[in-house]
Formats: sequence, C-alpha cells, structure tokens
Amino acid sequence: MDQDLLKKIIEGALLAANRPLSVEQLERLFEGDGRPDRAAIRAALGQLSEDCDDRGYELKEVASGFRFQVRETVAPWVSRLWEERPPRYTRALLETLALIAYRQPITRAEIEEIRGVAVSTQIVRTLTEREWVRVVGHREVPGRPALFGTTRQFLDYFNLKSLDELPTLAELRDLDKLHPELDFDGPQEEAGEADDTTAVLSDPETGEMPGLGQDAEDDADADGEHPRASPEGHTLQ
Repeated sequence: MDQDLLKKIIEGALLAANRPLSVEQLERLFEGDGRPDRAAIRAALGQLSEDCDDRGYELKEVASGFRFQVRETVAPWVSRLWEERPPRYTRALLETLALIAYRQPITRAEIEEIRGVAVSTQIVRTLTEREWVRVVGHREVPGRPALFGTTRQFLDYFNLKSLDELPTLAELRDLDKLHPELDFDGPQEEAGEADDTTAVLSDPETGEMPGLGQDAEDDADADGEHPRASPEGHTLQ
C-alpha cells in the first residue's frame, strides 16, 4: 500500500476513534494482501507525529495505544470550551492512588498502615468505578485480603505509556509546588478522622501523580472556585 494513503487512513481512524488505538487495532483496519506490516504502520505513525510538530495538537502514545491530543502549551485557551468544573477528589484519595501506583500490589490494610488513617470504602469505590484500580489477586494470609493494582485506564488518564514513566518519589515530595491545581487550603482535618475532605484534580489527563508522605492532618478542604484544568489528553473529535 502507498505510504501516503496508509498515513491518511491511520490519521482518519485516530480522529474518528473515541479512544487510543494500538498498532494491532490499526492493523485490523486492513484485509487481505493489502494489509501493511506493523513496521509500515509504525513508520506512518512516526510521520504523523512529525506532521504535528507545528500544530496545536500532538500524536501521543499511551498505554492503550496512540491518540491525538491538545498540546499543553495551548491547553489554557482550549480549556475554555468546557464550562463544567473538574472532578473534585480528596487528598486522601490521591494519596491512596499514589500508594497503589508505587507499591502495587498492596492491600488496604497496608495503605492504612502507611497513611496512619483508615481508607474509607468510598475511596476504594471511586477508584474502582473510575477503572483506575482493580483487584489483581489476594495475599495468602488469614482472611486473604485483596491486592490492589492500577489499570491501563489509569495510565491512559495520566498520559503514561507504562508505570516506568511515573515521576520519582523525590519529584513528588512537594505536592503543592508540583501541582498547583490541587488547592488544599482550608480547615485542617484532625488526625484519625474520616477522609471526607475535597481537593481539585485537573481533568483531564495531566501526567502528574499526587505526592506521598502527607500526614492525615494535611487533608484539607478546598472550597474556592477553580478554573478548569488544561485539556491535554482529550482525543480530538
């Protein structure tokens, strides 16, 4: 197949899809003798990526495959297309997610031991409903507690190809400086109380992870208005 036609077909498929597409999925677009090999598909993807160099969007490879998404440099303007407020998550939820990401597989009891405060059922439910976390097994100890790990959807949301791309723990020590969109100003939670405070997590994907090592009393309520975060990671429709 002509390489220019192949590139156009792949570009059209990526624009039409509402999800990332893997090389294997792109390969299935073709039938019979005209099916290109995976090397040709990857070459076309490389050309498409180069074509985007001077555009407001880029071709990004995440865990589930390739997608077109808005560049971070233009995201503050593009984000004004969306009027709804971003989802609001507790610092406790973000810390729980970070512990699962960095220490998986991990049990709920182990998370509670590290954080020094109980993990609410709502946190676990939210993470599983968002398909960021799943049960990957059970520890062979009395009670056989569930072991939690992250999912491919988690990687896609945070703009990652694999867990190897997670920032180091040293980069995450100062959460407020790393991720200013997370506003934790407000009344402090007493240690040992339920994790029911809220903070803003930029939506959609930021590629950044919440920090670790925060005490339970750092879970603070964010009451103010927050601008919608940059839409990098949105698939172009």
